[in-house]
Amino acid sequence: MTTRTSLPKHLHFFAHTSVMVLACLTGKADANTVQSSTTNQRTVLIPGSVVDLSQWKVTLPMDSNRDGKADEVAPPHISRILEPRFFYGNEQGQLVFTAPNMEKSIADVSRARSELRQLLNPRKTTSGDAATNNFVLASNKKSRKYGSVGSWLSATLSVNHVAVEAAHPEKKPAFSVLVGALHAGKDKRLQRSGFGYSNEPLKIYYKKWPNHEHGSLFWTYERNLETDNPNRTDIAYPIWGNTWESDANPGEQGIKLNEEFTYIVDIDEDMMHLTFTAEGKPRVEYSINLTDNVNPLGEIDDLDNPKGYSGDWFFFRVGAYNQCSSKSAPGMWFPGCGGTGDWVQDKQKGHYAQVSFSSIEMK
Repeated sequence: MTTRTSLPKHLHFFAHTSVMVLACLTGKADANTVQSSTTNQRTVLIPGSVVDLSQWKVTLPMDSNRDGKADEVAPPHISRILEPRFFYGNEQGQLVFTAPNMEKSIADVSRARSELRQLLNPRKTTSGDAATNNFVLASNKKSRKYGSVGSWLSATLSVNHVAVEAAHPEKKPAFSVLVGALHAGKDKRLQRSGFGYSNEPLKIYYKKWPNHEHGSLFWTYERNLETDNPNRTDIAYPIWGNTWESDANPGEQGIKLNEEFTYIVDIDEDMMHLTFTAEGKPRVEYSINLTDNVNPLGEIDDLDNPKGYSGDWFFFRVGAYNQCSSKSAPGMWFPGCGGTGDWVQDKQKGHYAQVSFSSIEMK
């Protein structure tokens, strides 16, 4: 893993416009005194002024230095940047992530993201020091080389918008956004022993069909198998409403746009404990041992890795990873959602996803 610690060139310029980057404030005095800018009649705040970003790097759905890759900003620069389209604080003190259905400037990217990536030891960001930025399970025999055994994350948020148009609405990712994940690392050295395939034992999704008032919140567990194994798939579990297998209206059992909820992910020893709460909704909890092939319902999954994720290392992701790709092609992940890559036009037509976080805490 290699992290760019310097800012892309474009991010060094400060501009009062909604289609350009509001960028890194230079100097301690500016960083302490300049906290906002008015952009097209709305006030946007520096993200680092509303949430502690000292142990996160951000990936943005743009390529300001034209290297064909999504822009990434790591500490310490992340605490002083502002991108008023995709990554900013709002007047309510929330951290806002926005991701279009299409980002045409980034090569080989079918789904755009505005998303944070956990860094346990941000001073060590080169590939040789990557281990200390990640955590492992208690069963991992090489746990001493990593940043910690286990981790804990709490996030309070609301989904403000999801895509509204898809050529293939029957495909699961249509009209959905990923708001949080536990990600295993891609590590070729571990693949000899059946790990290191960059799978995700946790992905938290929100999905709302355009003709429904309520959406659904659910999470998925990905079987920890090699990339080309046909049984490597996401298994969905409901929280409020349906999972993405259903097009039924969840009604009051679901959750509306702009309704706030909290999720807690507690990786304790070898266990993953999940808790979901929201005002007026039942508390939902799941637990799963990540070192075997027993699912959270207590059933053995003969198709999963019998050792689960016991040999992997992990990190959290938080933000808006838009699942409604504008790409229309065979396969589940390409529902052909609306989008041109012109941000102003796409936002007006609703071809984007947006999520606002009131708090993000990690320990």
